Amino acid sequence: MKNPEASEHGKIYLHDIGDYLSQNDKLERISEFASIDGITATDGWKTIVPDTYNDWVGQRDDSFYEFMSLGDKKDKTAVTVFENYSCGVQTNRDAWIYNSSKEILTTKMKSFISFYNSELVRYEKSKEAEPNLNIKGFLNTDERKIKWSSSLVPKLAKGIAATFTHKKLTKSLYRPFSKQWMYFDAVFNHRPYQMPQIFPDASVENRVICLTITGKKDFTVIITEELPDLHLIGDAQCFPLKLYEPMQEVEQHSTGLTPQTDLFSNQATGVTSDLFEQAANALGYTSRDGIIDAGLAHFQEAYPDETFSKEDLFYYIYGLLHSEDYKSRYAANLTKELPRIPAVKQAADFWAFSKAGRELAELHINYETQPKHAVTLDCVKRNFDALTDADFYVTKMKFAKKGDKSVVVYNPSITIRDIPLEAYEYVVNGKPALEWVMERQSVTTHKASGIVNDANDWAIETMGNAKYPLELFQRVVAVSLRTVEIVKGLPELDI
Repeated sequence: MKNPEASEHGKIYLHDIGDYLSQNDKLERISEFASIDGITATDGWKTIVPDTYNDWVGQRDDSFYEFMSLGDKKDKTAVTVFENYSCGVQTNRDAWIYNSSKEILTTKMKSFISFYNSELVRYEKSKEAEPNLNIKGFLNTDERKIKWSSSLVPKLAKGIAATFTHKKLTKSLYRPFSKQWMYFDAVFNHRPYQMPQIFPDASVENRVICLTITGKKDFTVIITEELPDLHLIGDAQCFPLKLYEPMQEVEQHSTGLTPQTDLFSNQATGVTSDLFEQAANALGYTSRDGIIDAGLAHFQEAYPDETFSKEDLFYYIYGLLHSEDYKSRYAANLTKELPRIPAVKQAADFWAFSKAGRELAELHINYETQPKHAVTLDCVKRNFDALTDADFYVTKMKFAKKGDKSVVVYNPSITIRDIPLEAYEYVVNGKPALEWVMERQSVTTHKASGIVNDANDWAIETMGNAKYPLELFQRVVAVSLRTVEIVKGLPELDI
């Protein structure tokens, strides 16, 4: 391919040894060929012709580009469904910024901020005596006290001090079906991205459709009304029902700033201007629809005899993105770029997707209040009704034996039996929803900082229910079964 004297150029040959193989399996299959000639001898080569997007494998379907994109930040003239969208919050210090206990989060963030401010004072005093002081070599990097990042060091260098504010404590959807308390702050969150426009603080209500285009796993989508973490489902891109901005006419006149520019555009550091917080505290927020008028009009043109709202369209999108037909037909596209949304041929199908999307949203947002699915609970010590709060303490759920997911050991006191295997068919970011519950309802210790994150704290402090982790498992069984049922009942994708 690189030889300028070659008679032909750019021929690409591929032999696919198969997906989802272990390293040993791959090496064994390769060794059977002995050499490149071994593949040739078995006529095992496929000739690759790159498409117009330079894809070699997983080539895209061009019909995808006939549809309207959810969003486009590269082409400012493009008409899209949503006005704005954002990655979830990137903290670069999750152990400090998140915790199941609001009380523990408060204590450790006060400690973190106090140490940060003490380093700021120490640095500024030292810099007076040594103007060319190297800040990176100067700072204390003990991760039991602080976690620096490429955005936090420059803030200290600029002399930005910080104060702890209780209002910045908010609920977050950290991983699927797993909430945490979070300290949402422009100084200590590495990249807030556009989230100050979507969830400026805990006082506002919103819903966002989160999806991932990492390309490493199958396309995934989930909805939340809590502040999402960047890695909620891979690198989450979030599309909001509403957008918020502070009512700050006084600040705009006095500074010349607008919420669309200076307040939100500093992506180099992810810093949100303090003006946003000052204006919001004084005057509150105004909201507007996340879906633009032209986005709604595009779909209304497809169904001239129908009347529907932006909210109906929002749930149509959520329903459509669950369609197995859609995900399989455009699988290659969805690993490389944002979804584009087709208008299905029949208005009845539009409403079917919208209704399904609305029901899925209620399931996935309100999973903590869904009915518990009936399972068998084997109790070692005593009858279930006689168990105390201590008997529900969980450190790590696990399957009773390999290859059998119908039985889960909740803790030494309780074993969950008769779990319907169909529940594991609901997969979020490469893992069944139930297995996310098993992973996250646990007790972990962050190695570098020594910080403990105990899911039982959320159960007792926030939910007031020591049984919460067990009941959450049962509720997500119900959510999973109903999700699978709804998805299987979606219309065929007739575009």
